[in-house]
Amino acid sequence: MKCIIIDDEPLAIDIIEEYCSKLDFVDVVGTFTNPLDAISVIKESKVDLIFCDIQMPQISGIDFITSLDNRPLFIFTTAYSQYAVEGFDLNAVDYLVKPIPYHRFIKAVSRAKEFLSKKDKPMEGNVFPSIGEISEPKKFIFVKAEYESIKINLDEIEYIQGLKDYLKIHILNTNKTILTLMNFKEILDKLPSDQFLRVHKSYVVNVNSIKTVQRNRIVINDVRIPIGDSHKAEFFSALGL
Repeated sequence: MKCIIIDDEPLAIDIIEEYCSKLDFVDVVGTFTNPLDAISVIKESKVDLIFCDIQMPQISGIDFITSLDNRPLFIFTTAYSQYAVEGFDLNAVDYLVKPIPYHRFIKAVSRAKEFLSKKDKPMEGNVFPSIGEISEPKKFIFVKAEYESIKINLDEIEYIQGLKDYLKIHILNTNKTILTLMNFKEILDKLPSDQFLRVHKSYVVNVNSIKTVQRNRIVINDVRIPIGDSHKAEFFSALGL
């Protein structure tokens, strides 16, 4: 899988390049501190994947990716988590927050590799089709509640609370909750692991709903959710904190 790295910080490029060097299926064919210098390589070469910073002086990574007519797969890398929603709206393969943990890097690149392996459309020329032509990530789940199965949009789930025999799903911007006779393993199997994290024996949170992170608490819609000691390292690593 041929990739290029775009970041205005040389040190950030070095880190990603080092990560790539440990994977035998990833080949870095170019690095750029100015995204505009990468355009000719993208047009002339068979680039499968772009690692792209977001905040750069010449042009933002989001504007750069948007400007590409036939863009390869791309992964955003940035120190600012507030761009995550906009990044995923562009169908980014993943969104990595600096400093990037190696296990998160592996997960993102493996996802890109899986996208490439599933593409059944032939390539035109030397350019891969837009990521928008690849199947989009799941956006909803169905859960059983009483005698029916209820469809819930993933972005509407703020957090999930474990009770004795039930899970209580809290819905965004409402006082509505959904009770389902499931355990955490069952519902986590349905949820995308990059969006929903187990943070406590009794809580799973939607990272997009987090308002602030305190020392041992997460604040979602003015509700303070504890971070369990056994989940703390993985949680902070996943958020790049």
